[in-house]
Amino acid sequence: MKIVRRCIALLLLFLPVLAVSTIAQDFLPELVRRIKPSAVAIETFDAKGNTLSRGSGFFIAPDRVITNRHVIERSSRVEIHLIDGKKFTVRGVLAVDGEGDLALLQVDVPKALAIPLPVVRTVPQEGESIVVVGNPFGLEGSVSNGIVSAVREISGYGKIIQITAPISPGSSGSPVVNMYGQVIGIATLQAAEGQSLNFAVPSERILQLKVNEVQTISSLTAETQKNKRASAERLYSQGVAQLSRDDFTRALSFFERATEIDPNYTEAWYQAGFCFGLLGRHGEALKASKQAAKLRPDWAQTFVNIGASSFALSQYKEAADAYRQAIRLDDDKPDTQYALGLTLEKLNRTDEEVLAYKRALALKPDHAGAMEKLGVAYFKQKRYAEALAAFDGLKTYKPDAKTYNYIGESYIELGKPEESLDAFNNAVGYNPDFDKARYNLGRAYLKLSNRDMAQVQYEILRNSKSDWADRLLVLLNP
Repeated sequence: MKIVRRCIALLLLFLPVLAVSTIAQDFLPELVRRIKPSAVAIETFDAKGNTLSRGSGFFIAPDRVITNRHVIERSSRVEIHLIDGKKFTVRGVLAVDGEGDLALLQVDVPKALAIPLPVVRTVPQEGESIVVVGNPFGLEGSVSNGIVSAVREISGYGKIIQITAPISPGSSGSPVVNMYGQVIGIATLQAAEGQSLNFAVPSERILQLKVNEVQTISSLTAETQKNKRASAERLYSQGVAQLSRDDFTRALSFFERATEIDPNYTEAWYQAGFCFGLLGRHGEALKASKQAAKLRPDWAQTFVNIGASSFALSQYKEAADAYRQAIRLDDDKPDTQYALGLTLEKLNRTDEEVLAYKRALALKPDHAGAMEKLGVAYFKQKRYAEALAAFDGLKTYKPDAKTYNYIGESYIELGKPEESLDAFNNAVGYNPDFDKARYNLGRAYLKLSNRDMAQVQYEILRNSKSDWADRLLVLLNP
């Protein structure tokens, strides 16, 4: 009887899980059925009517289809194919985002056949389930599902979404849809140097497109062939794909080639400088970033890069000037204020350094780096009560040996050895090998006239052959 009861209990325990699993299995096919009619296959033709390329797209309005720009490049005519086989010629292009690899197409399709998908600005969560519905030829309505594996912020570009759902060559331009049936991205396949790079451009870029008068496909192609920027943008988007994988060497090769094709391409110079910096080639980074700033002197982020490269080259005055210029152009970035503070520390301009950290914390009260450096700067100025307040706030975000050691040192300077003793004990509790904290613990015991416990700390330091042992010995035997 007990065994029967146990079995029933286990069944009741797992029933909710089984129910949720069944609902999920039922929900996905229904979601796919709803999305499929909105996806289209795209076929492009040259002037002689020969097929050039094939891809996918989807309706975002009854008369508008979004796809990847590279799908329609170099074509004279473009057709869309609905899932029921009906074909319609694209009237032209309303907008292009070369760096995002997007093209907005104008189409004339009966309203009943054009089913738009809702596009949202929502940034997906890592681990969120997604579905990609493409229309590669011969596999109309193909479906792949997976998860959002990462959402990366690419400096100077914006967000990019990494997905586990595979993208076939004909599915480039397909909608990436969440479980609510909302478009959160556009699937993109970049073929670069023998690699196939699958990712998604965030749907926010669709909503940011600037719609112009409709331009015919052939005139856009003619304009593109004359314009160096279009070719450079193609290389740029491939570089961004490599950046999403943290492959800075490959990314740099694309950005450099983009600047060779179009020397006036600010974004490519910026990204080249960014990659050079991450590769430790700071002189080249500085040169590329200065070129970007010359082309676009109102772009704050270029001056941040100049500041970072100058700092790495120990050119601290130049770094401070660059960070100040970045702040003049955009004064709501706490990390820029923090970087300025670090630079002013190198220049021994402590009053200004304090001000920079305080401004960083005003913008981002939980900026642990600024909080720590503010405390250190106050301590340097012998403003121990203010230093203690900063370090006490820091322990909320960074409760480690270093923080408690800071707190203990502040208490000692304020003439509060008992409080410092607690702090130093916390510090060595977090990290028993933190020799400076153990030395300070010995100091606190001596302040409290507990020579025996100070001697214990000395023996520990001596046995570990720490340089701090002799320092404590001097205090034990003045």
